[in-house]
Amino acid sequence: MKIVINGEAREVAADATLASALDDFGVPERGVAVALDGAVVPRASWQGTALHADATIEVLTAVQGG
Repeated sequence: MKIVINGEAREVAADATLASALDDFGVPERGVAVALDGAVVPRASWQGTALHADATIEVLTAVQGG
């Protein structure tokens, strides 16, 4: 099934979860925030969050500085 991660179309298995899609595409488990269809998904929910066709995932990296 097709999904979009950070604006790029990707293919994932029909039974993919948010956690499996992030792992497949090398997204680190720490230092990132993830939104699915515009709503932030807590890290504890990634494994149980099923994806749907045309889901839009945005991965934001935490940056420190001043």
